Amino acid sequence: MLRSALLAASRSPQVRTMVEKFPPTHAIVERFVAGDRLDQGVDATEKLVTSGRKVTLDHLGEDTKDADQAAGTALAYEHLLTALKETGLAADAEVSVKLSAVGQFLPVDGEKIALENARRICEAAAAAGTTVTLDMEDHTTTDSTLAIARELRADFPWLGVVLQAYLRRTEADCRDLSHEGSRVRICKGAYKEPESVAFQGKRDVDLAYVRALKVLMAGEGYPMVASHDPNMIKIAGQLAEWNKRDVSSFEYQMLYGIRPEEQLRLAEAGNTMRVYLPYGQEWYGYFMRRLAERPANLTFFLRAMATRG
Repeated sequence: MLRSALLAASRSPQVRTMVEKFPPTHAIVERFVAGDRLDQGVDATEKLVTSGRKVTLDHLGEDTKDADQAAGTALAYEHLLTALKETGLAADAEVSVKLSAVGQFLPVDGEKIALENARRICEAAAAAGTTVTLDMEDHTTTDSTLAIARELRADFPWLGVVLQAYLRRTEADCRDLSHEGSRVRICKGAYKEPESVAFQGKRDVDLAYVRALKVLMAGEGYPMVASHDPNMIKIAGQLAEWNKRDVSSFEYQMLYGIRPEEQLRLAEAGNTMRVYLPYGQEWYGYFMRRLAERPANLTFFLRAMATRG
């Protein structure tokens, strides 16, 4: 019930206004978001890379309202990728892109606009010497996102995609995407979905995640294990060992600000550990979903509010 309320709040302009006006909010958000500006995202990337971690940067923006806004988001990614190249960080930092931010939901030619903008971003990534991963949103976007990914992979075979384990279709999608050269980030899922399309209970979602991991680790692609769950991390390591995978053939991923000590431990053990690093002014929806995902995040937020209020 709490998770549903927080996810609903992430879409509420009224709640957003209230949260943004609360004085301590930005100081608290800094735990999960690198900052509002490009230079802050690049600075945070440099610190993470220096510590032995890799990065995927998300220029925050969702629910784009018009084609000009979508093009502006693509341009922001081009500037980001140029900055990564110029600072020498591109070898260790890629970008993550939500297709909704580059036009996917626009009522006229939304998919076409999103494809064109995503192609611009992929071209900039190729020029910088790095890669792109397409984020996944709620289940209504899955077919569209995978279709756009297929088109882009004809020219950019390194393009990564995200699959969400709690969707009932995901195990089959993993089989389709477990071929050589395919980069797949598997996460549990962060959106409120109906039971008809998604597993609901924690145990069922965990089991679905393990099934997806088994398919990806047994395949010929490059699994990206996005989880903060100690059990899932342990299982991923065991599956990699059983499938005789070298540590260079898969990676772990975690969100910026969550379990940093475990991130460092995995990196120091020789694993590829990539941090999902968001930055930008459109931080509200991202922040509220992080609170919904883990009760510990909400406890941290409420404690900070009480301390700073």
